[in-house]
Amino acid sequence: MTEPYDESPDWLSAAELGMWQSFRNGSTYDLSTSDPLLNDPFAPRPWGTERSVRARVVALLLLSGPTALPGRVAALKLCGVQITGTLNLAGGTVAPYVELTGCRFENEVVLPESHFTTLRMVSCAIPRLEAARLHTEGDLHLPRCRVDRGIRLTDARIGTDLLISEIDVRPDRRGRAIAADGLVVAQDLQADQIETYGEVSMRGAQIGVSLSLRGSRLRAAEGRRALNAPQLTVERSLHMTGAWASDDTGGPGITPPYGVGSGTAAGSAALLGSRFQRFECRGGVRLDDGRFGDAVDVDQARFFLTPEEELSLRRIVTPELRFTCDHVEEGRVVLSGARIVTLIDMSTSWPGPGGLGMGGFTYENLVPFGHFPLIRRLEWLAAATPEYSPEPYERLAQVLRQSGEDADAREVLLAKQRRRRETLPLAGKVWGYMQDWTVAYGYRPGRAALWMAVLWGASTVAFARNAPPALRAEEHPAWNPALYSLDLLIPVIDFGQDGYWLVAGGWQWAAAALTVVGWILATTVTAGATRALRRG
Repeated sequence: MTEPYDESPDWLSAAELGMWQSFRNGSTYDLSTSDPLLNDPFAPRPWGTERSVRARVVALLLLSGPTALPGRVAALKLCGVQITGTLNLAGGTVAPYVELTGCRFENEVVLPESHFTTLRMVSCAIPRLEAARLHTEGDLHLPRCRVDRGIRLTDARIGTDLLISEIDVRPDRRGRAIAADGLVVAQDLQADQIETYGEVSMRGAQIGVSLSLRGSRLRAAEGRRALNAPQLTVERSLHMTGAWASDDTGGPGITPPYGVGSGTAAGSAALLGSRFQRFECRGGVRLDDGRFGDAVDVDQARFFLTPEEELSLRRIVTPELRFTCDHVEEGRVVLSGARIVTLIDMSTSWPGPGGLGMGGFTYENLVPFGHFPLIRRLEWLAAATPEYSPEPYERLAQVLRQSGEDADAREVLLAKQRRRRETLPLAGKVWGYMQDWTVAYGYRPGRAALWMAVLWGASTVAFARNAPPALRAEEHPAWNPALYSLDLLIPVIDFGQDGYWLVAGGWQWAAAALTVVGWILATTVTAGATRALRRG
């Protein structure tokens, strides 16, 4: 490490000399003017040399700066300053506290493998931020900055919080706005109301508390996803929801979330002059194999997908998924292999037929948000199974049964049998229609009892008026039309009438029909009873 410069070099400009002195006493060096229009770092209007410092001087202060004045703590605090040249701190260790507010950078900021305590850049114009493997002991703040050619935080380690709320990021030459694969954040990652125009890549990232994307707007570059975060680990919750925002809240020295509310429109108190901004995503989302300790909250969000794009939640694991977003018009929502304890959803959120994948999707509780009738739930299953698959139906029936909705569970299993019937050959379809028409595959036992009662009563009346002769005059029981009808209708059980009477002509056909219908009713009811006993 080089020795610190206690005396200022004689080659510093007046602006740089002032920055040098402010660094030694830890005060803010403010070069902003009284006209707010001239202080906008994002405006095309140039700033004069009287507001400019060289990047090499900034690097000299941070890496080998002078010692603090007695009773002071050295810190670099700049406001309204233009930094010319390329600020390159790659591999360096920066001990002083760094805070830049409303500043401009002429070239990219290069920070790979550098070490900071806390780094705050608020409302700064940055051509590009290159910070792979950056390490901070405290926070990294980039709120309200505008970055023209992307941010790279690959394998960065943030000691406490990462705050990038209200940032505006354009893509790099590969179409990525934020490249943060392997990022580790010890506490929260707050990315509320961010605007990205390329892929946000967070493959294998680890967030120690929560990841908030409330009110953000993600836009994919061509050939890229809007959010690409497979194997993401969030110890608590992922929020892709709306947020209350106001153009008047906050200030140049205030970092979000101050002045930015979160939550739903119904659950948040809107301040005067505020607006509710939804989370919007234009492009595919990939959260495959993610682990979320508390919940994945997708409330009042909007997803604009092409038919080829997906909102992919394959194999995610979370105690709660709140899927109460706007209707997904195009593209697919894929939950294959996901494991969820509680699913909170709305009937209007899910896509239509062919737009939903749920193979191997398991959940234990259903909590509908708003009116979600069973017929819409069956449409939800049909949308997930363009080709018949029994698993989603059986899962839904099991969940309904566990919650005490036995009648609804039987309706779901009946719908499963009807879907299965469509895949059978002609003979199987005919047999299926007969079971459905008579006893609804055994899932409506009341219908079977009604059929048995009607047929028994009709056949008893008919045979009472037309008693058949005995096969053997000397050997037969007393004629009983009611018991004879039961002998025909109920297989296996012998009521002592069948086999003793000679039935001919049309009555022979009637007796045969009763026997066939009796077998259909008996086998179907037996199958239903077996399923009920197996469930018990």
